[in-house]
Amino acid sequence: MPYRRLPNTDVARVHALRNAIERASMADYTEQVLPYKVLSEAQRFLVPFENVVMQSKDNYQSTVNANKQYRHVVQNARMYISHFIQVLNLSVIRGEIKKDQKLLYGLDPHQHTVPDLSTEEALLEWGKKVIEGEQKRMANGGFPIYNPAINKVKVYYDIFCEHQKQHAFHVQNSERVHGDLEPMRAQADAIILNIWNLVEDYYKELLPYAKLMKCQMYGLIYYYRKGERKLSAETDRKLKEIRDSQPTIQWSDLE
Repeated sequence: MPYRRLPNTDVARVHALRNAIERASMADYTEQVLPYKVLSEAQRFLVPFENVVMQSKDNYQSTVNANKQYRHVVQNARMYISHFIQVLNLSVIRGEIKKDQKLLYGLDPHQHTVPDLSTEEALLEWGKKVIEGEQKRMANGGFPIYNPAINKVKVYYDIFCEHQKQHAFHVQNSERVHGDLEPMRAQADAIILNIWNLVEDYYKELLPYAKLMKCQMYGLIYYYRKGERKLSAETDRKLKEIRDSQPTIQWSDLE
């Protein structure tokens, strides 16, 4: 007999449970493979499990789409904040802005490098500093910096802040769904394993190919080992001939 393997994806788990439930529900009273308690447990579990799986799938797709847009928003915010600081530094170097006024932006008057903006936290920090710093300098009578103007920097910074909150929500929601799904996967595997064991035990007296066909109808998944001969109706026919000619032989000796 080929070996069986439990489903390794959530979609496959849902399919295995639904397959077994539908098959058992259609069976007549002469072929009650699954006890009522087992079937009832599987039915009660399937609906909430399938709902969480669908929620996880929808959440994943939503997160993927949101991440694509978020990366673009982060890139724009980083570019405008960095560009503004570079222009500010050049204005100081040319003597258009007094170097001490860089303190308004939280920048070192004696350094003309752009702070590290590689993290979201840094973007939040320095975006706020340059916006407030430029507003303070202009309030004291300074001429505004153009290309980029602080209003344009603020637009992209505000967009980034809003998307950053949404991104944090998506991450939190993903973690919540994952936390709900993880223990349900273990429960699904336990239910499926019990069902598969009961199905195999019910059909254990059948010839190998006939048993395989019956078990597969209940959703059992089998895999052939490398070089293993596939079962067929001809396999059962030959085994039956051998057993008929040798009544005392055991099936385990023939498989």
